[in-house]
Amino acid sequence: MKDYISCKHISKKYAIGNKDFYAINHIDFTIPKGEFVIILGPSGAGKSTLLNLLGGMDSPTSGDIIIDGNNISSCTDDQLTSYRAADVGFVFQFYNLIPNLTAYENVALIKEVSKNAYDAKEILESVGLKEHLHQFPNQLSGGEQQRVSIARAISKNPKLLLCDEPTGALDSETGTVILSLLQKMNREKGHTVLIVTHNAEIAETADRVIQIRNGKIRDNFVNENPKPMEEVNW
Repeated sequence: MKDYISCKHISKKYAIGNKDFYAINHIDFTIPKGEFVIILGPSGAGKSTLLNLLGGMDSPTSGDIIIDGNNISSCTDDQLTSYRAADVGFVFQFYNLIPNLTAYENVALIKEVSKNAYDAKEILESVGLKEHLHQFPNQLSGGEQQRVSIARAISKNPKLLLCDEPTGALDSETGTVILSLLQKMNREKGHTVLIVTHNAEIAETADRVIQIRNGKIRDNFVNENPKPMEEVNW
């Protein structure tokens, strides 16, 4: 399978006082198109920094990030804006919904930035929110709000779906539903999905697991028989 993501010697360095701190420290890896990937590590390991780099929300201090044949580490700000708008869907721990818009309106907004967007109603129905299209975020549970967030990200029809601790604010039962939904979207629609988490229990569901600690990759392995999310107890 063709590599969709190729990271070559990438680092992200910050100056703290008179010292340099490496959030990401000279790492290399590749990810084939269409994989369901868990990026695993403790708080402060560099997971979110890596996700921000892959999503074009930040740029590496050194190295190359090649996504779908395009070296985004050498893109201009305008090029990165176009990349984020066209190719990347984001799901965060906190849902970032617009409070005065309904679930449908929050998702339908994506048509403003993506020419290939899915129909908002169809996507919301696909994530189990058929009865909640016209409710506002404060009328929805945490799990329902996260489903709207996922629907919004998926509605863009992105090549790459990046999820930063998407179940961190949810109970385990609701979290399983959300992760099952992300796995289902990966299997059915072929999006390359990367999920950042500190929860080692869900690693069994991934096609690939990348373990990060102190800004370095400690392990990168493929699951030969990834489990359905519903079979994992966490």
